[in-house]
Amino acid sequence: MDFQAAKPFLLNWLTATQVDVVRYVLFSVGVWLVLWVLLAGPLASRKIRDQRPPARQLLIEFACSIRSIMIFSTVGLLSFGLFQAGWMPGPTLARDLGPVWFWISLILMIIGHDAWFYWTHQLIHDRRLFRTFHRRHHRSNNPSPFTAYSFDLGEAAINALFVPLWMMIVPTQWPAAGLFMLHQIVRNTLGHSGYELFPARKDGRPLLSWLTTVTHHDLHHAQAGYNYGLYFTWWDRLMGTEHPDYLARFAAVTAGKRQATSSPSPA
Repeated sequence: MDFQAAKPFLLNWLTATQVDVVRYVLFSVGVWLVLWVLLAGPLASRKIRDQRPPARQLLIEFACSIRSIMIFSTVGLLSFGLFQAGWMPGPTLARDLGPVWFWISLILMIIGHDAWFYWTHQLIHDRRLFRTFHRRHHRSNNPSPFTAYSFDLGEAAINALFVPLWMMIVPTQWPAAGLFMLHQIVRNTLGHSGYELFPARKDGRPLLSWLTTVTHHDLHHAQAGYNYGLYFTWWDRLMGTEHPDYLARFAAVTAGKRQATSSPSPA
C-alpha cells in the first residue's frame, strides 16, 4: 500500500487519537479540578478515602492513559478499515433503520459493554492473567480521576475490541458509537473520582440501586475480589460478586462517616 492509499487510514488514526486524548483530558482534568480543588471543601464529607494518592501516581496514570488511547485509536483504525472494505455494514444498515433505532442501539451498546466489561474484567483477575493484563490498573489502590484509562497494553486492547466487535454484530451508527464513548469516559472518570456523587435514599441505600456508584468501584480497588461491574450492579448481584459491605459503606460515606478503605490489591 503506497502513501496515498494509506493516507485516509493515517488521518483517521490521527483524528481518532486527537479526539480521544482531548476527551480524556477534558474529563480527567476537569473532574480533578472541580472535585479535588474547587469543591474539595464543600464535598469533604463525600470523600471516600481519608488520604489522597501522591502526585507521582497521578503522573504515571496520565502517561499510561495516553498509551491506552493510542491502543484504542489503533483498534479504531481496524474498524475504519473493515468499514471501508465493506466488512462492517452495520453503520450503513443502522442509518436506514431510523432515529428510534439510533437511541435503542445506543442503550443496547451501553448494556452490552457492561456485560463485556464484567466478564473480561473477572477473567483478567485470574492470577494467571492478572500480572500481564490488569496489574497496572490496580497499582492505583487509591484511585483518582486519572486512573480511568491507566491500563496495561493487554487490558487496553481488550477494552478497545468491544466497539468493532459490537458494530460488526449489531447495526450501530458511528454517531451512536461516539455518544457511547462519551458516556463511557464520563462514567469511568467519575467512578474513579474518590468522591461519592450518587444520591442516597433516606435509609442510606443508593437512590438508583441498579447503577454502580463511586463507592462500588472504589471498593473494587481496595479489595479486588469484588465489584467487577462498570455501569450496572446487575451482574455482581446475579453472580454473587458484590462486596458484602458495599451498601453499608455507601450509607456511611453519604452520611459523612467515611471509613478507611485501604486493603492491599493482589500482586
